[in-house]
Amino acid sequence: MPELPEVETVRRGLNKLVSGQKINAIQLNYQRMIKSDLSDFLAYLPGKTILTVSRRGKYLLFELGDKTLVSHLRMEGKYQLFPSEAVPDHKHFHAFFALSNGQTLVYQDVRKFGTMELVDQDKLLAFFRGKKIGPEPIASEFTLAPFQEKLVKSTKKIKPYLLDQTLVAGLGNIYVDEVLWLSKIHPSEIARNLSKQQIADLRQAIISVLDEGVKRGGSTIRSYKNALGMAGTMQDSLKVYAKKDQPCQRCGRPIEKYKLAGRGTHFCPHCQHLKKG
Repeated sequence: MPELPEVETVRRGLNKLVSGQKINAIQLNYQRMIKSDLSDFLAYLPGKTILTVSRRGKYLLFELGDKTLVSHLRMEGKYQLFPSEAVPDHKHFHAFFALSNGQTLVYQDVRKFGTMELVDQDKLLAFFRGKKIGPEPIASEFTLAPFQEKLVKSTKKIKPYLLDQTLVAGLGNIYVDEVLWLSKIHPSEIARNLSKQQIADLRQAIISVLDEGVKRGGSTIRSYKNALGMAGTMQDSLKVYAKKDQPCQRCGRPIEKYKLAGRGTHFCPHCQHLKKG
């Protein structure tokens, strides 16, 4: 699943490609991906200009003025741009936005898990508040005190808690493994067992790792490419994810993998101790 660095990289690519373009027409081949009123969706978009493409957590926001098209890529969603007269016939192409520059923005999704919905601009804040999405992982928004307050009260295991997006936006399986390794915290550790120093280290690791991921254009593992068709390079800098049986870069012991909350989880058993009790 694309995580924040991948989605931010897609956003930047889309912003270069489609900002300022008017949507002349839209075609949907898979209507179930639309989570707002379908007739309103189809009637509203033609004639609207994409003012900019922004992001909240893992959601892409096509800002159209009084409404915003909110797009979630889920596991396999991606956008591609083609000359309108040369759009390939592909069974996994599900939405087509014909643009005023003679090109067509195509949404592709092998698993059909991605979603789109129109949200009134003045209801966007409430929309994300309703989804309980935490702050963006930047120092000015992701402050230590609220993060610490939530963790010290929680009996949840730290990895699943970080994955649920309520503590901080944008983390997925790859980057959670990375930030827990960097902060020397076992993925199964109970949140309230973390010391104040561990919480501070974890916050800084989240900010640093996701920032590096954005700078490197995300991690290309399996099928990810950005909106410009380019692969990211963060996978070349991963310290623990997908490194099972390889030596830990910190202590040299073999990295181990186990299943936690249904997700493959990588950690160093020597560096990331699980506290008792």
